[in-house]
Amino acid sequence: MLPRARALWIPAGVDHDVLAGGSTSLVSLYLAPDMCPIEFSEPTVIDTSGLLGQLIEHIATGLPPDARARAEAVMFDLVSPLPATTVHVPLPTDDRARRVADLLTCDPADQRTLTQWGRVVGASGRTLARAFKHDTGMTFPMWRTHLRIAAALSQLAAGAPVHRVASRVGYSTPSAFVAAFHRTVGVTPGHYFD
Repeated sequence: MLPRARALWIPAGVDHDVLAGGSTSLVSLYLAPDMCPIEFSEPTVIDTSGLLGQLIEHIATGLPPDARARAEAVMFDLVSPLPATTVHVPLPTDDRARRVADLLTCDPADQRTLTQWGRVVGASGRTLARAFKHDTGMTFPMWRTHLRIAAALSQLAAGAPVHRVASRVGYSTPSAFVAAFHRTVGVTPGHYFD
């Protein structure tokens, strides 16, 4: 999920998909790899606030080749990587834990405990806890937090207020949601989308 002041630099030859939702706007530039001095070996988040963002939009309007080459030269000087925090939500492979994960993905606000989920999928809470830890590398509470934050990102990006998003993804108060977001992503939702 990239807010307005961020972009993703994708090196040539890297297979990728782009998913856009809501009222998303997208600007893509394609650069000749042999003319590009940027040598990121993997997709890299870059800061597009300020001049770089304006320059990208300017280049995307369609410039004559000589003007584009000059603009790209300035653009290359302005590209700087940012630390990126991803919210990774791995899915369990155990059939029972996967069913719980699928149901929670549909409704991240569901408050049921693992013991309660166990009654639904035919396993004990302990069995599900072990399956989540083994298959995802996370405890169930940590996994559920990551799921909720991932679900919140698209809503926040679409402009939904924090208090509404907090409730939709299962937090009883906006402050509890903001604290979980900060622990998971490293910044508050407001700072992330600034």
